[in-house]
This record gives sequence, structure tokens and C-alpha cells, in this order.
Amino acid sequence: MQHLLRRKIIYVLVGFILFASEGFSQSEVELNMPDYDQKRMHFGINLGWNKSHFNFTHHPQFLNQDSVMVVESINNTGINLAWLVHLNISDHFAIRTFPLDLTFSEKAFEYSLKYPDLPGGETPVTIKKVQSISLSLPVQLQFSSDRIDNFRVYTIAGVKADLDLAANAGKKNADDIIKLKKFDYGVEAGLGFHLYFPYFVLTPELKVSWGLSNLHSRNQQLKYSSNIDKINSRMISFSLTVE
Repeated sequence: MQHLLRRKIIYVLVGFILFASEGFSQSEVELNMPDYDQKRMHFGINLGWNKSHFNFTHHPQFLNQDSVMVVESINNTGINLAWLVHLNISDHFAIRTFPLDLTFSEKAFEYSLKYPDLPGGETPVTIKKVQSISLSLPVQLQFSSDRIDNFRVYTIAGVKADLDLAANAGKKNADDIIKLKKFDYGVEAGLGFHLYFPYFVLTPELKVSWGLSNLHSRNQQLKYSSNIDKINSRMISFSLTVE
């Protein structure tokens, strides 16, 4: 399902790029904001939609018990809100960061239980949700193509550090959920394009993020936590930036 979702998003983005290039690359197009790319620094507001899930590994204990039969990570949607700072270092390269980058997301695990505690509220298929409000600090290197009239394509690659403001690893009364640590770091890559209008630049972008830190605060006494070893975050996002 995740591969199909990514493929659909990529098809939509590629189609949008082709459509935009047709509209912005006619023979007699008025050049909007012709000096925009000569400016040393740009600022923008970014609003996005994300699809996130956990990538995890089973703990060896999973094979030695019979209460949890299957554990799966579920895709969930969220939103991103960020402030962009863009610094040109050459005609084709730039450094980007987001001093204020908030990501609201919800991830979940689905457990198939052989012996659910029905009086305790469990069902044969039990879902445990983990809400997240992350404050991120990414640093990205951007490589841009030459401008074609009012259209320009670019790619990005970078690193980021995340602080989850809603992390529950320190909570004492949260023994029935998966506990996660506050800090994470990872890498990301993406593709986007600039559309130049008379008074602003609109930038659609598709980005994929891979968390590298093990977020799991494991408790071997709890069946929801003991059967999972490492947990890493994964996210794919589509955003629009107005500069």
C-alpha cells in the first residue's frame, strides 16, 4: 500500500510539472519577477500535507509468546507548517533551512491479539495511536536547473533534527501505549519546482524523510512494547511554499 501511495503521488507531481511547463513555456511569455533569483536571500511560508508511519523491527521475544499474533504499522495523515529561509550560494546551488518547522502527525500500531482482554477494552484487533507534534530544524542543499521562462525545477537533499513536543517516554501513567523518545534525527530528499507569478513565487514540493534514531523506549513487561525492538520514523510530504 505504501508503494502504491508513493507511486500515485509521484504520478500526480510529474503530471503537474508537465502541465505547468506547458503553461509557462510558450513562445511569447512575459517574464515574471526577472530579478528574483539574483537576490541573495529569500523568505517564504510553507504549508504541507504528510503521510507518516513507523518502520520497526520485531524483538526476539515476539517469537516466544502467543498473545500478540501480528503487529503492523498504519499510515496516517498530518499537516506541516513552516517558515522558509533560502540562501543562494551560486546560480544553481542554495542552502535552505526552516527556523520554525512544525509537523502535526499521528502514527499507529495495529495488534492482532489471540487472547484479548475484553473487560479491559481490548478487541481481537487493537489499535494503539501515537500523536506527535514535532519541532524540526532541517538544513538542505538545493540544486536548481536553469530557469525556463516562468518555470524552474530543483532537487534537495539534507539532514534534520526533530524534537517531539508530545513524546510520552517520560509519562508514568502510560503503560498501555507505545512510549517514544523526544529526540530524532534523519535525512531527507525531495523534488520541486518554482512557478513565477507577477508578485510571488509558488513552489510545490514532494519530499521523503527517513528517521535514523531508534525512538522506542521499550518496556519488556508490556505486551504492546515488548514485542517491538527498534522504531524509526518515515514520512512522505507534499507542500506548497509562497515566497
